[in-house]
Amino acid sequence: MSQRAFHVSLYVTDIPAAVERYRRILGVEPAKVRPEYAKFELADPPAVVSLNLGGAPGTVGHLGIRHPGTADVATELVRVRREGLEALTQSGVTCCYATSDKFWVRDADGMRWEVYANTGDADAYVLPNAEPETKCCAASG
Repeated sequence: MSQRAFHVSLYVTDIPAAVERYRRILGVEPAKVRPEYAKFELADPPAVVSLNLGGAPGTVGHLGIRHPGTADVATELVRVRREGLEALTQSGVTCCYATSDKFWVRDADGMRWEVYANTGDADAYVLPNAEPETKCCAASG
C-alpha cells in the first residue's frame, strides 16, 4: 500500500446479505470476508469500507484514515497531540483479522476516528484474552 485511504466502518445485521449488496453498490469483490466481518478495498477513490456485526444496523461504527506505515501513524499522533486532542493509542492490537498500530480521537460530536497502519493479517477478529483497552475498536466506549 503506497497511499492513505479513507476508512468507514458500518454496522450490518447480516454479513452475507451485506456483502452481496455492497458488491453491487461498489462494483468490486470484497478483499476479506469472515463470519462477523467483511472488507472492501477501493482504489479510486482510495477507501476501505468494512462491514461489522453489532451496533445499530445501518449506522456508522467509526471513521478513519489508514496510513501506509506505522511511522506515518506516529507522525500523525504527534501532530494531533500538538493540536491539544486526547488520543487513545494501541500498538500491536489484533482487530478485524489484522494486526495494527493505531490511535483513536473523537470529533466535537463524539464520532470516533481511527488513525492506523496494518502490520499484518491475523486469524482472529480480536484476541480472546485481550485487555479491555486493547480490544477491537476499544475506543467505542
